[in-house]
Amino acid sequence: LLYNDKKDVPPVIETETGPTYKLQKARLGMRRVRPWVWAPFTNPARTDNVSFSHWRRVADEGKEYPFAKFNKKIEIPKYTDIEYKEHLVSETWTQEETDRLFDMCEWFDLRFIIIQARWNLGEYENTVKRSIEDLKDRYYSVCNTLTKIRGGSVNESKMYDAEHETRRKQQLERLYSRTPKQIEEEQMLIQEMRKIEARKRDRDRKTQDLQKLISAVDKQNDSRKSLKIDKKTTHHRKRVTVPVRPTRVDPNNFEATTIKFPDIKNSGVSTRSQRMKIPANVSQKKVKNVEQALESLKIKLNPIPTEDI
Repeated sequence: LLYNDKKDVPPVIETETGPTYKLQKARLGMRRVRPWVWAPFTNPARTDNVSFSHWRRVADEGKEYPFAKFNKKIEIPKYTDIEYKEHLVSETWTQEETDRLFDMCEWFDLRFIIIQARWNLGEYENTVKRSIEDLKDRYYSVCNTLTKIRGGSVNESKMYDAEHETRRKQQLERLYSRTPKQIEEEQMLIQEMRKIEARKRDRDRKTQDLQKLISAVDKQNDSRKSLKIDKKTTHHRKRVTVPVRPTRVDPNNFEATTIKFPDIKNSGVSTRSQRMKIPANVSQKKVKNVEQALESLKIKLNPIPTEDI
């Protein structure tokens, strides 16, 4: 009884819990009690006009049964024989089967599991057996055709892919029919994959740290060289800045200039932006060259990762 959301351990000895479990006195008003009567009523949601009786306040006499507002009916489209012959003829469905399908959809409010369970009962025992996907596919295809020929908008169309739904259920059946050994093997593979990813992240982090150290040493060497040059030059001569000539890239040695982007082969969903990230083992000099090339081509450094980009 003393357990709470904080998951505290209950006390060993009895403690005072306060007035929580004490019974409070009923707060009765001084007004007069409203009179009630045992009166008959009819439910407008029923079509047989059967009469029942219940307790009702005298002030509510003549009002509609309050629970009738919860009787929501789904509007099932209707079609004529002319519309069926011109637009709804199918090689796998007859008009009698289609009429019966729409009648059952109206009776059972599109509960296709119940419809499929009663499809081959009674006098219809010898009819063609239909799956839930077949019933749904026929119903939604007829509804979309009627919407189209009657001038409805595209937003009113109902999308249903029977093949996709069949594959989805097959995959679920395979998932639920796995043995404990298969589940254990899958969990082991997932753990091994996580370990591999963790080692890869650690290796990338170490490579990035090493690259930072190399770039820091390069900057330090460049500053020392500049200081030596400043000492050698005299104060009377003007300092001449010599532009650095860009190194020529041998077109035959293409492998030396390419950047090897990582292959996204992990299981699951991946984004295109992951394929555009420059690897951590690429030098800062090459990264700057890439940025200068993008600026010269008037391309953003981080463009939208579409398939063309």
